Amino acid sequence: MTTAEALLGPTLMRRRAGVRTTLRRVGLSDTVVLAVLALVFLVAILGPLLAPESASVPSGTPFAAPGAGHLFGTDEVGRDVLSRVLFGVRSSWLSALVVIASGVVLGGLVGLAAGALGGWVDAVLMRITDAFLALPGPLLAIAVVAALGPSLTHTLLAVMIVWWPFYARIVRGEIRAQAARPYVEAARLAGVSGPRIAFRHLLPGASVSTLVAASLDIGNLIITLAALSFLGLGAPAPAPELGGMAARGLPYLLEHWWVPVMPGVAVLVLALVANLAGDALRNLFADR
Repeated sequence: MTTAEALLGPTLMRRRAGVRTTLRRVGLSDTVVLAVLALVFLVAILGPLLAPESASVPSGTPFAAPGAGHLFGTDEVGRDVLSRVLFGVRSSWLSALVVIASGVVLGGLVGLAAGALGGWVDAVLMRITDAFLALPGPLLAIAVVAALGPSLTHTLLAVMIVWWPFYARIVRGEIRAQAARPYVEAARLAGVSGPRIAFRHLLPGASVSTLVAASLDIGNLIITLAALSFLGLGAPAPAPELGGMAARGLPYLLEHWWVPVMPGVAVLVLALVANLAGDALRNLFADR
C-alpha cells in the first residue's frame, strides 16, 4: 500500500481511480490536468493584473447582473465580482501553499529527527504528534482564530498548527523504511556522520511521498480556508476572500444569485483542479 492509499483509504482511492478513468475517456490526461494546474497557478499569481476593476472600490451600480460590462456582475455596493474573485483566488492559492510549505518543513524536521534518531527521541516526538492528531483539527483551528481574532494571518497560523503532524508521520515512516536499506548500513560502516546520513541518504527517500501528499492536500486546504472564512474567521470585510464573499452574499442568493455563487464556483474549481493535479503527480512518480 502506498503512502497516499494509507492516508486516503482504499474506498476513496477507488473513487479517485474511477474519476481518473472517466477523465481519460473524455481526453483529459495527466499532462492536460497539470497544464490546467499551471494555468490556474498563473491566474492566481497574476490575479491583480488580470482584474478589470478594483477589488474594494465600487465600479458600477449595485447588483448589476452579469453582462458585458461586468462578466460576473456586481455586489451589494457595486464592486466588480470578477475582480474580487480573481483576488480571492490569489489569496486562497497562496495561503494554501504557505500552509503546505510550513507543514512540510516543520513536519519534515520532526519526522526526520524521529525516524533517524529513534529511541526515546522517536517516542517523545511521536507522542507529541499523536496529541495534535487526536485533537479535532477544524475545532482547534476555530478556537485559535476565535482567541486571536479574525484575520488571514491568524487563520493561516491556526491551520498550520493542525496540519504539520500529517507530514511528520509520513516522513517518519519513510525515514524508518529507508534506514533499513543496505546502503544506509554501508554508509554507517564507512564512518559517514549521522547528520550526513540523515540529510544525504534518508531525507531524499521521503521526498516523493511527501510531495505527493502535499499536492493532494492543496484542495483540502483551499476548502478548509474557505470554510473558516465563510464562518467569519478569515480577514474581515471588505477583504476579497472567497469564503467570506460567499457568506456575505447568501442573503441575496434568490434575487442576485451571482454574488454568492461565483465565489463558491471558484472554490469548487480550485479544489477540483488541485485534487486532480495531485493524482496526476502521483501517477507520474509511480511510473518512474
